[in-house]
Formats: sequence, C-alpha cells, structure tokens
Amino acid sequence: MQTLITLLFKFFAALPLPLLHRLAGFLGWAAYHTQRKDRARVFENMAQAGLNPDEQSVKTVFQETAKGALELPVAFFRRPEAIETLFTEIHGWQHIQTALDGGEGLLLITPHIGSYDLAGRYISQQLPFPLTAMYKPPKIKAFDTVMQMGRVRGKGKTAPTNMQGVKQVMKALRAGEATIVLPDHVPAPEEGGDGVWADFFGKPAYTMTLASKLAQVKGVKALFFVGERLPDGKGFALHIEPLQGGLSGDKEHDARVMNRNVEHWIRRFPQQYLFMYNRYKRPAGAPPRPGMTDEDD
Repeated sequence: MQTLITLLFKFFAALPLPLLHRLAGFLGWAAYHTQRKDRARVFENMAQAGLNPDEQSVKTVFQETAKGALELPVAFFRRPEAIETLFTEIHGWQHIQTALDGGEGLLLITPHIGSYDLAGRYISQQLPFPLTAMYKPPKIKAFDTVMQMGRVRGKGKTAPTNMQGVKQVMKALRAGEATIVLPDHVPAPEEGGDGVWADFFGKPAYTMTLASKLAQVKGVKALFFVGERLPDGKGFALHIEPLQGGLSGDKEHDARVMNRNVEHWIRRFPQQYLFMYNRYKRPAGAPPRPGMTDEDD
C-alpha cells in the first residue's frame, strides 16, 4: 500500500497547480452532493460563525477543502525550490525577520486555513535553522510513512501531538529554532493533550493550551500565518501577523485569546477554513462542557 500511495502522491505532485485545482473543484462538488453528514456540519459551523451559509458558499468550502487535500502531494514531493515559486505574494515577513535578527525562537501558529503545509514548507526554506511541525499521525501506517517522507526533508522535522512531541518542540524553541502549531486542533486528553473549554464563535470548544504555553516561553516570538490560496491556480499568498492580545498564564483566558485570533483569520478567509472539522466535539477524557454533566453532554 505504501508504494501505491507514494506513486499516487508523486503523480499529483507533478500536475500543474491550475489543473490540480480544477480536479479538486470537481471532487469537492461531488463530495458536497454525496457527504450529507459533512455537508450538515459545514452549514452548522458556518452559521455558528455568523457567515450565513448558502448552497454556493458551502459548496465552495468543499471545493477549497479538496484543493487542500490534493496540495499535500505537492508539499511532500515537489522540490522545495519549486514550492517557493508558488508563493507570489508575501505579507508580513518583517515580523519573522525581526525575530531572526533578535535571535528569538519562532512559534508559528496557523489555523486550518488555506494551504498550511505548503506555507510551512515555504517558510522553512527561508529559515537558517530547522522547523519542527507538530502533527497527529494518521491511523493508516502506510500513509503516515509517506507523510513522514514528505515532511522530514530539507530543514523540516516533525513532532507527534503527545508529551514526547511537546518536549521536542520545547527543546527546539529554546535552541532558537522554529515550530508550527495548529491552535484549532482539538486536544486528546487520553493522549496527553491538555485543553480547556473556551468560546469559539460564541460556543464552547475544547481548546488546546499548548499554543499559549509555548507562546510564553522566554525568548520566543509568537506569530500567526496563513497560506491563502489564490484563485484560478495562480499560486498562494503568505500572510504573517503577530499574535493579538495579551497572554496571562491563566489557561481559560489564554485559550480565549487564541480562539479570538483564529476567529479573526477565519473571517478573513472564510471559504478556505476546514469547516467540516468537528471543532466542537468533546474528546474522550475531557470534562463536560460548562454547565453540563456527563449525562447531558
């Protein structure tokens, strides 16, 4: 199976980006019409975010999500130098440069928006040191092996979303290196993930505490980034901005700050957010939602 997955990924990686996106557009259209559960979740999550979803906007979310899936082979198997050429607009690089000039470690935070794998690969190419990306290993071992081959090349490293991975990331940051964290990933307490309930678009969502903890490590600069997908396969725009709002060390307060930052970016690029992700689920081992009991939840 690993050989088959590798061949498929290399095939998609070789396709021109406009063709890849057209194919993804068709796949997203088909998924919209066949995946009733995902379609209902996207409508619900977009409505919760105040985006007034209709058929066309939800269909576009499916198509953008499919584009993100087909961009993974590009991120894993296309040469890093070729990936650089896909980014035709860079906004806010001065924030990274300031951190580099000051010898600070870089905590790069990105929600599930646009092409975060490609954007991370672009950033990695520009840095003078390794970049460690946290990720949750997929259940299919062969797929995990292919992902590791694709991500651990050049200056790229990976760290699993468990205590071992957290230690690895902390070590990298204290050494003045860089790491990527997705703050809207629902932590799994049974795997060592720490989280608290915090409002996300006005509804309690189990929110990781890791991102805010890392942002408060001495000598670390916390920056949000998004790899915006440009229309018609014209490439990507990288947007980088500092974390907005002060962190206090209080878990609930800091989780709310992180969620407000994520909300800000989603409002900027709503159709490129992974709205089919079950952001409001209660993971195994998590306490009940505020005001609810185990029987209610």
